[in-house]
Amino acid sequence: MKRFWAVGLAVSLVFGLLVFPAVANVVWNANSVWPLKNHHTIGLMEFAKKVKERTHGKLEIIVQPGGALGFKGPELLKAVRDGLVPLSDMLMSGVAGDEPIFGVSTLPFLFRSYKDSQLLSRKIGRPYFDKAARKWNQLILYIAPWPFAGLWTKRPIRSVKDMKGLKTRTYDKNGALVVKYTGGTPHALPFSEVYSALATGLVDSVITSTPTAVDAKFWEVLKYFQRLNIEQAVDMVNVNLDAFNKLDKETQKILIETGKEMEDIMWSRVQKIDREKEAVCIKHGMVSVPVSSKFIEELIKVTHRIRADWLKTAPPDAKKLYLQFMAAVGR
Repeated sequence: MKRFWAVGLAVSLVFGLLVFPAVANVVWNANSVWPLKNHHTIGLMEFAKKVKERTHGKLEIIVQPGGALGFKGPELLKAVRDGLVPLSDMLMSGVAGDEPIFGVSTLPFLFRSYKDSQLLSRKIGRPYFDKAARKWNQLILYIAPWPFAGLWTKRPIRSVKDMKGLKTRTYDKNGALVVKYTGGTPHALPFSEVYSALATGLVDSVITSTPTAVDAKFWEVLKYFQRLNIEQAVDMVNVNLDAFNKLDKETQKILIETGKEMEDIMWSRVQKIDREKEAVCIKHGMVSVPVSSKFIEELIKVTHRIRADWLKTAPPDAKKLYLQFMAAVGR
């Protein structure tokens, strides 16, 4: 009887494996240098949740926020390429030192509206960005925006002349050049070091958007916000192609489709997030300084050379992208 039972069990197990083959679940870490409550981290966690649900757990993405994996940002293109992390959110212009075409999105005053930035990031620029990412052994799953960057200071700034002497934290080369050409000293610092740099006096101002101001509690170390709309940065969420290619076709399809959906969601939220984050800063005592058209015109004139110099040294694809965009917006 026992022998009959054992044979029956073995047959059942074999039959079960044939009909219901075992599925090896894949677990990935996803890197984010942004804090847990930042909208990019929230978006990445939402993306991960959708992927897990839609793949029925075959692919689980565990988001590691706040730079927990040890990456500060500029090295992320290499980190994903080399498989040090299979998936990461990264500031596009922050990795432009390795891939110059990614610096186009933060050329000062290139965009005059969110419509402009979507035209470049999601339409005209996307084939160029995808091509560049593949060169680095990765696939862009989605591109998500930051609000436009303003200037956060200890004293009110109402003209280019007032900007002279500022010690300003910047997050990329283009922002650093804006500070340099207006008579200040730029400091390239990762987000994790911004608050301490402000508290110790290493810097006295920051070029960034409203979510970062809230994340870093600027109201504790700064007083004024000038909405200059200097540039609009974007993040891209990239996956290592070797890791991606190991997935079954259905899971790959789900990743790509969920990325497209997440991109729509992130762009639909950005202006609301901007207003909400500015309101938080004002509630905590910060002052939003009115910005005159004369001030903006001064800044555009001063920073024109940044765009001109970039165009002289930009690689061929970057030049093509820039000229296509300028033609599309009639400039």
